[in-house]
Amino acid sequence: MKICFIPIDNRPVCYNLAKDICAIDKDIELFIPPREYLGSLTKYADTDAIFDWMANIPKTDVMVLSLDTLAYGGLIPSRRINDSFRDIKKRIEKIKPILRGKKVYAFSSIMRISNNNYNEEEKEYWKDWGKKIFDYSYNSCKYKKPIPTDIPKNILDDYLNTRKRNFNINAMYLDWQKEGLFDALIFSKDDCAQYGFNVSEAIMLDNWGAITKTGADEIPLTLLARAIEKNIKVYPKFIEPEYLDKISNYEDISIQKSVMEQLELGGFDVVSAEDDADIVLIVNNFKEKQGELVMGWGTEPYSWGFVKPNKPFAVADVRYANGADNEFVKELLKNIPLPDYGFSAWNTSANTLGSLLAGVKVKFNAVKYDDEAYKKLQAIRYLDDWAYQANVRGQIDKPCDIKKLMKPYEDVIFSALQTPKRSIDYIYPWNRKFEVEVKID
Repeated sequence: MKICFIPIDNRPVCYNLAKDICAIDKDIELFIPPREYLGSLTKYADTDAIFDWMANIPKTDVMVLSLDTLAYGGLIPSRRINDSFRDIKKRIEKIKPILRGKKVYAFSSIMRISNNNYNEEEKEYWKDWGKKIFDYSYNSCKYKKPIPTDIPKNILDDYLNTRKRNFNINAMYLDWQKEGLFDALIFSKDDCAQYGFNVSEAIMLDNWGAITKTGADEIPLTLLARAIEKNIKVYPKFIEPEYLDKISNYEDISIQKSVMEQLELGGFDVVSAEDDADIVLIVNNFKEKQGELVMGWGTEPYSWGFVKPNKPFAVADVRYANGADNEFVKELLKNIPLPDYGFSAWNTSANTLGSLLAGVKVKFNAVKYDDEAYKKLQAIRYLDDWAYQANVRGQIDKPCDIKKLMKPYEDVIFSALQTPKRSIDYIYPWNRKFEVEVKID
């Protein structure tokens, strides 16, 4: 199977993860642009180079596209770039001849509204006015009218005009879909709350016949799963079944709905009984409130012995955002071998679920299964999601050499995976603690 895949940017969870998942099946030939073509925290993607690359690759069975990369130069540039609607429209229209007659799964983000004054991924004024812009958006949506604010008019106007431009680009994509350009078109709700301009925009798009989903970074991977059109019957099994209505951090829907949306988008068949399933999806969900390791928000951890299901299973650990639940992983590691179809605890609930399910789909349907590649993928997930995000990250103040801190976890993980330990390096591709790149030789 030949797949063309355009990531959101060059982060390891957007770029390397797609490659590592596809490597599980040697029958999959993944065409992905050179990493240097893609955007980063401070650099926009070279869209002209990507367009040329797309026009010259061999014919593929399906194309999975991040439209933010092609239109704006990446997900972060979509919030920062000052290009006009006309400029962006002219740029993105270059891909229309490339896509005609192809099977295309595409996604575009609905611009997020972060609830803080960090401007690392936003325009410069976010450091002073970000939280107030969030509050203005939240309350204006909640009360269905603009609320009084002391945000300077020029800043608020710029923010609202940027939103309007991006929304109009998304509306244009809907017109393209009516032309038959996309087999699937998804609009993602990135870092949502219950109310906000992004939620209102999603409702408008829904009313026009669009498909909107909570999440962002994982959507290309979920579409990758969808591209493998073979049925898998999945039974979702929640660790805390009495709390399915609780809403994850950075999302606007219940954890149960988040799970179901990812399964639906990935092309899985959901069954209501474990005995009817090919695979059990175990979800380590939270009780009243999801924890958040980065922000120091606690939650009630997992507190009882883990019992394996009678069917092959995968594990989505979403009790905390931005890292695994230490107590749960400790119980998991007592049950060797580890989950048959993978573990994930990456960032938001949607991120965790979408990336996990892509690996499930590829492994279950592998024509030429590569066990070494699967174990490499799992080693990276445990080292990143558990060892680093839930433990080592909190022990450092800035990017630094973490090999000594990671070594005890490496020994545990490779032993649990029942595979020889390999040479590992850790780098910070965006020069910040938020993401580490685990490089396994």
